[in-house]
Amino acid sequence: MKGWDLLVDRGDLTKTRLAPMDPDAPLADGEALLQIESFALTANNVTYGAVGDQIGYWRFFPAPEGWGRIPVWGFARVVRSATADAPVGLRLFGYWPMSSHVVARLEKRPSGYVEVSAHRAELPPTYNAYQQAPPAADDDWRSLLRPLLMTSFLIDDQLSEAPLKSLVLSSASSKTAMGLAWLARRRGLKVIGLTSPAHVATLQASGLYDQVVTYDDVASLRAEGPAAYVDFAGRATVTADVHAALGDALATSLGVGLTHWDAMAGPRPTPVGPAPVFFFAPDRIRQRMKDWGPAELESRFAAALAAFVAGNPWLRLKRHAGPEALQGLYAHLVAGQVAPDEGHIVRPDS
Repeated sequence: MKGWDLLVDRGDLTKTRLAPMDPDAPLADGEALLQIESFALTANNVTYGAVGDQIGYWRFFPAPEGWGRIPVWGFARVVRSATADAPVGLRLFGYWPMSSHVVARLEKRPSGYVEVSAHRAELPPTYNAYQQAPPAADDDWRSLLRPLLMTSFLIDDQLSEAPLKSLVLSSASSKTAMGLAWLARRRGLKVIGLTSPAHVATLQASGLYDQVVTYDDVASLRAEGPAAYVDFAGRATVTADVHAALGDALATSLGVGLTHWDAMAGPRPTPVGPAPVFFFAPDRIRQRMKDWGPAELESRFAAALAAFVAGNPWLRLKRHAGPEALQGLYAHLVAGQVAPDEGHIVRPDS
């Protein structure tokens, strides 16, 4: 297959198909064709699909009716161009579809490059920004951890404004939760992770959590207050159980992700205590860029990213090549069959 897109059924995220695309199709004035070199695939990408209609993730890369192209983070290179702003050979880091190629309208700005296609004009600018990226030894780590650990970093930054003693995280095996656990413990918080029985041993061995609790044991959960709960799973019944177990100790409750993507159709009891607040990373980025400036935000995050990689040797990279390998990996990911200590990198060209 010369060019392809991995399409996901918007009504059933477990269903996918590989659709051919023609990388030799003519470009309109202002367009560039990029070949996608590599990207990371994590539970965070499944969240993009699960809330694609509510937040607009399906709108970034148009697809045939009923199907969607889930965004991923990685690297791509311009291979044909009809715009001076994006010359052939330009290599960028940013937001791409799970595809071999993509057509984009890129404009050069003082801070980098911006995708200016009309269908993306009203979408969060964080996802429309691209950075020039000459090849580097840590490219795979950047694909895997930059979007996830940036969210961890921003949540930790927000939580640091409150006098907390404890932090409880659902979906504790997700990379974003693990990053937040590591950051919060550096500030002295006691961190408790909620997970399935299959992941308990791995999380205990990681050293990221002071305590690991299974979802079946949430009723026994205790934490010193003031405590915060950050929900990466998106399962309302778990949130209600956590709120009930923590009682008056719970001061803050944030909803972030939907790693349990199938929970959207389940019961949604109203939790006691503080009302859960949705955390949207692009909003916090805009706030901190205003407060600190882009350079300071990038400097602080880069230091956190380097320290996390150096301090967590248990995290292993696994690499996959070609569309069929991607399709298989995605199926494992949606089924919750990816180990917490693995980070998956895909190279579309096999």
